[in-house]
Amino acid sequence: MAPEGVHTVKSYEQELSRLRAMMTRMGGIVESQVAQAIAAVTAQDEDAARAAPGQDPQVDALERDVEGLAIRLLALRSPMASDLREIVAALKITGDLERIGDYASSIARRSTRFDLADSRISLSGLTAMGRLVQENLRRAIDAISQQDPERALEVWQSDQGVDEYYTAMFRALVTYMMEDPRNIGPCTHLLFIAKNLERIGDHATNIAERVYYAVTGENLPAYRPRGGLASDAAETSVTR
Repeated sequence: MAPEGVHTVKSYEQELSRLRAMMTRMGGIVESQVAQAIAAVTAQDEDAARAAPGQDPQVDALERDVEGLAIRLLALRSPMASDLREIVAALKITGDLERIGDYASSIARRSTRFDLADSRISLSGLTAMGRLVQENLRRAIDAISQQDPERALEVWQSDQGVDEYYTAMFRALVTYMMEDPRNIGPCTHLLFIAKNLERIGDHATNIAERVYYAVTGENLPAYRPRGGLASDAAETSVTR
């Protein structure tokens, strides 16, 4: 009987490890989509603009696989305490990752609808914002694979920086539009792109909060550090 019990525990651990590995793989694909989307905008890279949406089917398939395994574990293993938190968190994290992939695909597609070749519009702010969003997403994915609450906390604390970049971008783009009506078209697209990046940052923070709770059993403060107008005036001005 003892060997059978050991085997059962070992197989359970293997299933939990597989669940983490699948989420990490899903996160890696989504991270690639975000990088491609940003390159599509800042470098006007047409190959990247096509590649990001092309990975959506892989993300969707992994989301289904994670959900299937999580439901199996809930039904057959009767998990408790940290195991239960981790499995329930996995169901929510995959939803966040899928939404990040959708936002990245939206950015990539929108990048082909305007041309900045003859424009004085600077993309330096968008580039910096994209870099921070990518870094936060990378840390959130690391937190998943390593079950690291400290890394998750870093992401949560960095979300304010994303909001501040968005606020600066919003104001700069509105100024460009006021200065020259010819900028209205491309700046409108860039406003949507900046908003989508801000939403990607929010979903990365959601993931961090879920990982933190799954590992520690404690919730981070309900009030997130925020910067500028990311959550009020800009929210009503720009939607996905």
